[in-house]
Amino acid sequence: QVQLVESGGGLVQAGGSLRLSCTASGRTASTYTMGWFRQAPGKEREFVARISQRGAITDYADSVKGRFSISRDNTKNTMLLRMNSLKPEDTAVYYCGATKYVGQNNLYRDSRTYDLWGQGTQVAVSS
Repeated sequence: QVQLVESGGGLVQAGGSLRLSCTASGRTASTYTMGWFRQAPGKEREFVARISQRGAITDYADSVKGRFSISRDNTKNTMLLRMNSLKPEDTAVYYCGATKYVGQNNLYRDSRTYDLWGQGTQVAVSS
């Protein structure tokens, strides 16, 4: 069973940058599509970005497109989310998820598609 651990959250001023990491245990981590979601207080978990098993395909929510960049290094079982030009509305707990689902692209934006989750890391952006 693959386990996911996020790190890299923190407090940053608007306009600043952070880099989140998600490390997966287990030798089969590269067989999973992985994604980042976030959840602000009182809101549902929302899609941020996802990356295919080999990293060839990426997808971003419109709200982060051009500011965030997702990548993965399967030799290190690590996925990164580089976040630039952060805004107060980016404040949330960020979760990494993994799924073996293969199918419709739009379903990768649905948190219910993901089988495995990390514990989350807090990102706070001050204005």
